[in-house]
Amino acid sequence: MDPAHSYYFWDFITLICLVVVVLGFLTLLVLLLGLPGRIAIARNHPDAEAVYLMGWIGFLAIVPWIQALIWAFKPTDKIDIRNLPEVERAEERKRMEALVAYAYGTKPSGEKNPPEEQKQAE
Repeated sequence: MDPAHSYYFWDFITLICLVVVVLGFLTLLVLLLGLPGRIAIARNHPDAEAVYLMGWIGFLAIVPWIQALIWAFKPTDKIDIRNLPEVERAEERKRMEALVAYAYGTKPSGEKNPPEEQKQAE
């Protein structure tokens, strides 16, 4: 019998086609699910890690994936101090410490006691 007319030959060709289709689908799925995170990273989004994670987890229900895609393109007013020069980073840390101290009603860590409080302490 001719090998081209054998059932085993066509079964083998069918298996190869199925493997190619499944691998193509998985590759497309990986590229699609990682898309929001890759966009956020390319745009230097301060929440890029969260967008990346939400893109992968959001595949179970389509809505979170769409939200991650929108979030990746959303402009943000957050300042990512990891990308600032050292001088600006130190100034930003001082401002944040002052805001935290104000919120908790304490003194910032770098601030000394004013003269009135020094007299009361003695």
